[in-house]
Amino acid sequence: MNISDTQLPRIVVIGGGFAGISFIKQIQKEAVQIVLFDRNNYHTFQPLLYQVSTAGLEPDSISYPLRKIFRNNKNFHFRLAEVEHINPSSKTIETSIGSLTYDYLVIASGSTTNFFGNKSIEEKSMPMKTVPHSLNIRSLMLQNIEEADLTIDVDKRSRLLNFVIAGAGPTGVELAGALAEFKRGILENDYPNISKDEMQVHLLEGADRVLPPMSSKSSEKALHFLKKLGVNVHLNTFVKEYDGQTVSTNSGEEFHTATFIWAAGVTGASIQGINGEALIERANRYNVNEFNEIEGYEGVYALGDIALMRNKRYPNGHPMVAQPAIQQGKNLGKNFKRMFKGKTMQAFKYFDKGSMATIGRNKAVVDIKKLTFSGFIAWFIWMFVHLWFLVGFRNRMVTFFNWTYNYINYDKAARLIIRPFKRKD
Repeated sequence: MNISDTQLPRIVVIGGGFAGISFIKQIQKEAVQIVLFDRNNYHTFQPLLYQVSTAGLEPDSISYPLRKIFRNNKNFHFRLAEVEHINPSSKTIETSIGSLTYDYLVIASGSTTNFFGNKSIEEKSMPMKTVPHSLNIRSLMLQNIEEADLTIDVDKRSRLLNFVIAGAGPTGVELAGALAEFKRGILENDYPNISKDEMQVHLLEGADRVLPPMSSKSSEKALHFLKKLGVNVHLNTFVKEYDGQTVSTNSGEEFHTATFIWAAGVTGASIQGINGEALIERANRYNVNEFNEIEGYEGVYALGDIALMRNKRYPNGHPMVAQPAIQQGKNLGKNFKRMFKGKTMQAFKYFDKGSMATIGRNKAVVDIKKLTFSGFIAWFIWMFVHLWFLVGFRNRMVTFFNWTYNYINYDKAARLIIRPFKRKD
């Protein structure tokens, strides 16, 4: 693995997402050796994955090299590998490139798509959790439209131009809005033989409203925006099966589609070796105390989506979104510095900065405490916040340029089939 021996405490971090990056930024100037493991060599700004999926942004606009973030730290090491097993008794991790000992272990492995045990959906649907996933969706969307432009078979054409999304949380709502804008702004210009009315976008949600985690006012406004864009919203609708051509639901209604996107839930990306009461199997998350230390495992910590910290306000743990991950990483980093100085740690307190979702051009909803915004003001807040949290000046500038170009020209410049998508048999 080529990690030098050191007299400094070795902190191993698993995962270069929001939580892992936030933690390392806090401790990088301390007298410690930091080893970061990730299966990718880049950090992904996941809230904007849907824009890669719908040809609004290129993937390098929302990704940033992990080595570049900490390249000025001589005691920082990055290894491109997958951590396969943790041995707490010997303080060792087993990875795809070998084993390594640690003094402290910070697990920030994030989450993965939750298919709720439904094998047909897992095998046939399109998840959207990573950059490759988003590129697959973009390619499939464009390939299906290209194929629809060629065929005269009415049923086949309808299936190719029918886009179905399961899950009306922020990801599903934003994705549906972006597809609807593609239909309104791109389809007739690029494909004059296809009427925009032929392309249909369906959004399926098991709850009785869209954006269930947000306020009822924001849900109502978001539903209004979606319908105004022409999205077909189906509430109280659960997906039972998808065979690659037809989505079956609890109501008996069927949707014939060649593009079914699953955005209906996530689950923790746990690693073998941390078991027992520490692993809450239902959520696949690690049970942590108020300092993010995993219950029963001294010196092993969990952050972000993989951490389940329960209290009176959050009996089921904090939301699996960016802000709790960022704040937990920052707090744990500060606590490590306090620990190295012989001071006591401070309990984590989550500051809820609000929730937001964009539905399209000038259309967004924002909840900040008891305040609710919608329309252009909310859209502007959403845009500013997302630009602010992008890693890297270049990423912010490229993204801002793309958004400005798209806004002025009603265009999506990244509609390229760079890597054609092929389904596994």
